[in-house]
Amino acid sequence: MLGQRFGVRMQQLHNDSTSISLCGQYRKARGRSVRGRTAPAIVHGFSKDMRPDLKQLLFILTTDADGGVPVHFRCADGNTTDVRTHIETWNTLRALAGRADFVYVADSKLCSFENMDHIARAGGRFVTVMPRSRQEDAQFRRWIQTNTPPWEQVWDRPNAREANGPRDLWYVFKPELPSAELYRIVWVWSTLLQLHQTHRRQKHLASAIEQLGDLKRRLAAARARLRGAAQIDFEVAQILERYNVVRYLRVKRVVREQHSFKQSHRGRPSPNTTFRKITRRRYDIEWSLDQDAIAYDQKSDGQYPLLTNDRSLTPAQVLSAHKAQPRIEKRFEQLKSVHEIAPVFLKNEARIEALFTVYFLSLMVQALIERELRLAMAAAQIEQLPIYPEQRACRRPTTEHILRLFSLAERITVSARGQTLRVFPPQLTELQSQVLTLLGVPASAYRT
Repeated sequence: MLGQRFGVRMQQLHNDSTSISLCGQYRKARGRSVRGRTAPAIVHGFSKDMRPDLKQLLFILTTDADGGVPVHFRCADGNTTDVRTHIETWNTLRALAGRADFVYVADSKLCSFENMDHIARAGGRFVTVMPRSRQEDAQFRRWIQTNTPPWEQVWDRPNAREANGPRDLWYVFKPELPSAELYRIVWVWSTLLQLHQTHRRQKHLASAIEQLGDLKRRLAAARARLRGAAQIDFEVAQILERYNVVRYLRVKRVVREQHSFKQSHRGRPSPNTTFRKITRRRYDIEWSLDQDAIAYDQKSDGQYPLLTNDRSLTPAQVLSAHKAQPRIEKRFEQLKSVHEIAPVFLKNEARIEALFTVYFLSLMVQALIERELRLAMAAAQIEQLPIYPEQRACRRPTTEHILRLFSLAERITVSARGQTLRVFPPQLTELQSQVLTLLGVPASAYRT
């Protein structure tokens, strides 16, 4: 239907998931059978909303690269890991598209032997991010310490966030050696990402050192409560892990002796008074920066590897396919903010799944409205429309502002004694008529 009516060709599909937190116990929602099928289990899992105290469901979404139109959705158990969702999702997408040659783009959870082998054996194509845990990643970062890859510049764009900021430069490099599965590796280097990662490392180091300083002062206090070595080591480990600086900070627990002297006997001291030495041992911490580890990681800042089994794609095309992946995050943001999918007040998990399906359909309609208007603007060579408040220009109209434009359109009906005397149709403005024309909606839909 999407392909025939709206021209969505399903040539490049992007998949990701998000967690939807639910308030309540849901003791019965543990994967029970409802109306002959297994309903998703509402349980605790890895919360992408940073609410590990709440039970959740997994909302799995696939969008088309052409306009970010949602084409597939399914709901999974709240404790389902992303690595186990791709095979079933890809099989469904193959049935929807009627073919297997579309490019399937996903994050690093797709990069497992089982997932990639299933897609490749079935004639599919994929692009994914290789995780840092892979051996190929470590080998390249070690190689780059003494070598300079022949980077190929792909994009040179102005800074999207700062008008006077550094330009956004992107480079690609394809090493000769493939992955362990004999798939192509494409390394990507972003100059802005390099600046961001360097700044983040410095920020985390400064925060960790500040926290270690506070711990050091607590240990030196007269009434320090941290007296056990195990308790001190635990707090140090928490600080290093919280800011992800275990590689860069070397923290050592030391024992310091404090000496004091006390009279051996009571009474006023005299030249013959004897004193005894009292030695107390207290814990302290010292730390230092591992400059070699910092310099090692700075060599590969802003660089990450992509993995694909499609040998027909150039490195630039592989990067272009991956760079469209963040658009699906925009759909999740709209799902949770504009559409307000949470809170959910239903108690039956089957009804909750049905409600999520309605939200998926609303996302699809929203994306199609945006896509149709933007394509029509491009065909009519219209760069912008004044649909923002105060008639400010908009280059990429969203459905939210399009619907707001028609929110004041009203039809007035004059009635007396149950009979309609006269109907005053909506008086559309020139801009409203133009938008309807671009969308292919007849103005009679408002005047009938």
